[in-house]
Amino acid sequence: MKSYDYDSYKEKLLSDPATKKEYDTIENDFLLAEEIIQYRKDKNYTQKELAQKIGTSQPAIARLESGSYNKVSLGFLRRVANALDAVPEIHLKKRT
Repeated sequence: MKSYDYDSYKEKLLSDPATKKEYDTIENDFLLAEEIIQYRKDKNYTQKELAQKIGTSQPAIARLESGSYNKVSLGFLRRVANALDAVPEIHLKKRT
């Protein structure tokens, strides 16, 4: 079995147009999740501590950080951002 490093493997997978289209569809969800995780870690908060600061549950933070939580409201994001000393930046971009 041939071994690949992550970047090479990702590049190979994304060379397929159908895979690239699906990746692009979910990429922003995961970018937001990565940012939230990094901000939380920078503050040395656990998911539970962040949840307590904004009046929600730890599983709600876990869903948000999973990158697959599609029903998050702007109000919820603002509460998370405020607790992390950040500001949500929302914009639209054309589909490719």
